[in-house]
Amino acid sequence: MPAAAAPIISLVQKLVLYETRARYFLVGSNHAETKYRVLKIDRTEPKDLVIIDDRHVYTQQEVRELLGRLDLGNRTKMGQKGSSGLFRAVSAFGVVGFVRFLEGYYIVLITKRRKMADIGGHAIYKIEDTNMIYIPNDSVRITHPDEARYLRIFQNVDLSSNFYFSYSYDLSHSLQYNLTVLRMPLEMLKSETTQTRQESFDIFEDEGLITQGRSVDQADPFAHVAALHFDQMLQRFGSPIIILNLVKEREKRKHERILSEELVAAVTYLNQFLPPEHTIIYIPWDMAKYTKSKLCNVLDRLNVIAESVVKKTGFFVNRPDSYCSILRPDEKWNELGGCVIPTGRLQTGVLRTNCVDCLDRTNTAQFMVGKCALAYQLYSLGLIDKPNLQFDTDAVRLFEELYEDHGDTLSLQYGGSQLVHRVKTYRKIAPWTQHSKDIMQTLSRYYSNAFSDADRQDSINLFLGVFHPTEGKPHLWELPTDFYLHHKNTMRLLATRRSYTYWWTPEVIKYLPLPYDEVICAANLKKLIVKKFHKYEEEIDIHNEFFRPHELSSFDDTFCLAMTSSARDFMPKTVGIDPSPFTVRKPDETGKSVLGNKSNREEAVLQRKTAASAPPPPSEEAASSSSEDDSGTDREDEGSVSQRSTPVKMTDTGDSAKVTENVVQPMKEVYGINLSEGLSEEDLSIYLRFEQLGQSQHRQDKSSQQFCSRCPDGVIKLTPISAFSQDNIYEVQPPRVDRKSTEIFQAHIQASQGIMQPLGKEDTSMYREYIRNRYL
Repeated sequence: MPAAAAPIISLVQKLVLYETRARYFLVGSNHAETKYRVLKIDRTEPKDLVIIDDRHVYTQQEVRELLGRLDLGNRTKMGQKGSSGLFRAVSAFGVVGFVRFLEGYYIVLITKRRKMADIGGHAIYKIEDTNMIYIPNDSVRITHPDEARYLRIFQNVDLSSNFYFSYSYDLSHSLQYNLTVLRMPLEMLKSETTQTRQESFDIFEDEGLITQGRSVDQADPFAHVAALHFDQMLQRFGSPIIILNLVKEREKRKHERILSEELVAAVTYLNQFLPPEHTIIYIPWDMAKYTKSKLCNVLDRLNVIAESVVKKTGFFVNRPDSYCSILRPDEKWNELGGCVIPTGRLQTGVLRTNCVDCLDRTNTAQFMVGKCALAYQLYSLGLIDKPNLQFDTDAVRLFEELYEDHGDTLSLQYGGSQLVHRVKTYRKIAPWTQHSKDIMQTLSRYYSNAFSDADRQDSINLFLGVFHPTEGKPHLWELPTDFYLHHKNTMRLLATRRSYTYWWTPEVIKYLPLPYDEVICAANLKKLIVKKFHKYEEEIDIHNEFFRPHELSSFDDTFCLAMTSSARDFMPKTVGIDPSPFTVRKPDETGKSVLGNKSNREEAVLQRKTAASAPPPPSEEAASSSSEDDSGTDREDEGSVSQRSTPVKMTDTGDSAKVTENVVQPMKEVYGINLSEGLSEEDLSIYLRFEQLGQSQHRQDKSSQQFCSRCPDGVIKLTPISAFSQDNIYEVQPPRVDRKSTEIFQAHIQASQGIMQPLGKEDTSMYREYIRNRYL
């Protein structure tokens, strides 16, 4: 029987940094503290990084003796007691890296971590806190006045928020890729008998990505940049590549539509050279237009697209099909795409979703695709009878909250605010309090984009190494744009050009629909190194690493998943009736109630009843045909009912009364106060005044701005005082503009078209003064 590959689990996880005047000693150990490594960092070099790794594995006793000798040898006087020569600087759990600005190097250490998940014995941690330590000592330090500013810019990237790491699991690849590597035959892999990367303190220097291509704002008639992008996607994910474009298709003035036109032109050009079975699938759908319609259900349409996508790509399963798929056959399961192998199923292809900023619309579309894939995965495990999950179930609520947290994280990093439009917004069941929150999030995002976006981009460029501070060159905050940081060779022609027709890598197209990175071939086998271990070695002992029998631990710490409590937030109050997480529940049955007043509750219950009994989504052919029809329509008649919509069907009076009885809750529980007593005369008068103002404003005539004559006593009559003849909430007559302002505006329009006005003496002197003050 051939030997099986096993992942290396136990690595260097605990670090202690010791300090002397001449060196830092970084002592690392595994979690059981049975094996130690020592890394020496020189502190006498002002600007260079000197690191020494003796690659010797120490025992606990040997490390104690080594530290004792270092302490004794670095004291001021030999044999002196009371003054230590070796100081313990900080304890850590990992090294983020080394960074240098204008002075010496810093070491960035992970000082706090929190276990978030466990994947096949591999622990996934979240960074809770970091510490940045300057390496050179004070006697050799060469100070620079701008060092502190670079340090502040670098620290604007908060590593303690939403940064994850693992000691043994590759988070940069998918689960399918990582498990495919373990299935490769060992006799074909390169073996190594010396120490491997996982056991040592290897330092990797990132030289940056070598990119070839032009900028997206330059003329690219042969889609050179797009060809590089899609060639990389074919190499990583295989075919088909499905593009779901959610930007606006119809606008009075072109904004988002410009991006769509360029994307369509690039995809059309590239598709004419690909084999027909591997062409790029393009699906345009104006999600914003359908959201504004009161009758069209956005999520129903996305569900049709999600079903079509999952059927084409399939999904990854690490075992053969269960026998339950034979006992409970389903037509949708037989139509599933992907690649079926003896050990399970492989996903081939990927969905590429985009809107303008890839936040709200993209997150909702990805949620619907993930929900559809989750249904197929649960069906393959035999947990549900049909590959279909309904809304308002405990499982989907948890899944929805997972995607909302994911969207909030990306939105905060990119836009400076949380998501504005969530899944509940597109379902049109969000409470009325959500509208005020959406307004605040919109204002926060606008402020962040207008005032703090440049500082955030500078921090990212410095953190990723796109900009390297250098003496004698302009500083990061002095650059008018970061265009030339990402395109350094804009004036030089490329040494090697790809073919305009055969734009893909030949090896990639050979193995399609499988991704080239997961194919067992000579090029991929050279990237892997195998280390031989005894089966009882602790480096591959998953049981000891996960359960930690050598230490005292509590059950709360062992339970590694920190998720929302389904029993507290989503489980129904009457658990004994049906505790299944796949049962559709009404919102008033759960711990969280998203409903507001009486009418909203009735309407939401009716919507859920109609959605639960809605017919299945149309077929894949209907999805492709309707997507073409959507892009060609300019306006939609909201009075007509769309075929893809799920209209709310009103019931008769008897059913409505029954629904009202079921959803009515105590007023104290809903509003927080008890309105059993009548209102006072003062409160009633204030309410009548407010109501009269609103009614008068809506009844206002455009020609005569007077209120209705029927006004109760005590109501204040307002008379508009304005400089405009027609000024109300509906329209405003613009004031007259003087001649000078008109000339300035026309000159601005001509400048945007390339027609420049000659500068006067005053403008020339002002420009010279600006250049002298800024650069000279």
